Amino acid sequence: MAQTTRPTFLATNGMVSSPHYLASAAGLGVLQDGGTAVDAVIAVNAALGVVYPHMTGMGGDAFWLIHDSASGRTHALNGSGRAAAAALPKFYYQQRHEAIPSRGPLSAVTVPGAVDSWCEAHAHFGHLALTRILEPAIRYAREGYPVSVGQSEFTRATAESLQQHAATRNTFMPEGRIPEPGEIMRLPRLAETMEAVAQSGRAGFYEGAVAADIVRSLLAAGGLWGPRDLSEHASTWEWPLASDYRGYTCYQHPPNSQGFAHQMILNILEQFDVARMDDHSAEYVHLVVEATKLAFRDRDRYLTDPDALDIPLERLLSKDYAAELKQEVSASAQFPRATAMGQDTTCTVAVDRWGNAVSMIQSLYHEFGSCFVTDESGVLLQNRGSFFSLDEAHVNCLAPGKRTFHTLMPGMLFKDGRPELVYGTMGGEGQPQTSTVLVNRYVDFQQGVQTAIDRPRWLFGRMWGENTQALRIESRFPTQSVDALMTRGHEVEVLEPWSAVVGHAAAIRIDRANGVFGGGADPRGEGVALGW
Repeated sequence: MAQTTRPTFLATNGMVSSPHYLASAAGLGVLQDGGTAVDAVIAVNAALGVVYPHMTGMGGDAFWLIHDSASGRTHALNGSGRAAAAALPKFYYQQRHEAIPSRGPLSAVTVPGAVDSWCEAHAHFGHLALTRILEPAIRYAREGYPVSVGQSEFTRATAESLQQHAATRNTFMPEGRIPEPGEIMRLPRLAETMEAVAQSGRAGFYEGAVAADIVRSLLAAGGLWGPRDLSEHASTWEWPLASDYRGYTCYQHPPNSQGFAHQMILNILEQFDVARMDDHSAEYVHLVVEATKLAFRDRDRYLTDPDALDIPLERLLSKDYAAELKQEVSASAQFPRATAMGQDTTCTVAVDRWGNAVSMIQSLYHEFGSCFVTDESGVLLQNRGSFFSLDEAHVNCLAPGKRTFHTLMPGMLFKDGRPELVYGTMGGEGQPQTSTVLVNRYVDFQQGVQTAIDRPRWLFGRMWGENTQALRIESRFPTQSVDALMTRGHEVEVLEPWSAVVGHAAAIRIDRANGVFGGGADPRGEGVALGW
């Protein structure tokens, strides 16, 4: 199979990659003005919440990996929100819900954690003022931006839910219609909210007029938040999880992130001679899918807020346990049961002139999250908390102040104690799968960053509310590979050649020998890697 013809973008002073070109431009401008990788990532994600609103925004969550070159330390920052104090299973049972609704005000169970994480990361690792960092996003929101093809298509697909609440309908479906690609959209209320954050930091969002509007809007619509749910929220600093893979160290965010599933998959694959395989062969795809199923079995058994459960990470990430799991890898497909989940997310990676590196994933959960926009502040709230279970015996049962099972998982790959590959992807269930493929292609198949992203991929299992065990695979895979996967028992569904279903990845390679950054962005999305 031919390699990609897209080049890896190269630079020496800084690099950023994101799923939307306007957001990447905002991050590049911050780097050029002397900002750090953290400053750039904040600028990118603030802009994404405007120009890419179906995937992310101020009303969502964020998970960070931050490598600080000055100290040589790598930090994990958990920017996921906790369930409201009134969030109890009986609240939903009393309203005759057997599960938390996936849309509307009742799906807004957890407070947004992203903005607090911006401010927390900035306080420790930022150089530029928030007024400068948020300026591009505020300008896009106030003066307008051209609606992308993706936003138009997702609006069409989600129109029924977007029309349920007046503020949401007026925001994303002006005049009650679906915006066409290239049409100028303005979000003036969101611009004012971002200005409040630019001027007052986290207090501009979690306290004062913005917080009051969020709580008032939700309560009027039957929601369950109180002022203290917002004012008392705080991100948490944690140590990343580290695991070895063929001489590299893979860093992932600890639970409530699912990042350890990616490390478990790599531990299983390390026991096979992956390099002798072809990355488009049925043998390789089958091996990764079967290893994924084994990792997901333990992930679904244990993953929740670690404050609510002692998750046995030492055992799960041990090489001895991986050797046990290797014995379960079958020559034919085995299909576990799963619960449907959303997968609409964004990944941003950045490096700066000082050698700082950031991988950050931010999300609303489903496309357009809860589909509930607050009345005056223009904040689109996430529906991440809808993944909580109402079954009190379930590991991820809803409880006040609890963080839910989270799909967001930023990644870094280190060599000799220093970051070499900064990577991540959107895609819910696909995040551990795509991250594994990127590492295999970089380490085992010796592919460049853009090639590793461009080559055909797949997605096994649940997505966008579908409880399925299908193996969705891009049609660029050879026919003989697709046929062989079917022979092995996989329920194969062939996708278009470049399918958004398999997610949008981003990565930057740090070539220390030459002092060069190499950035890649996913052609399945609307993003670009930019450097200088």
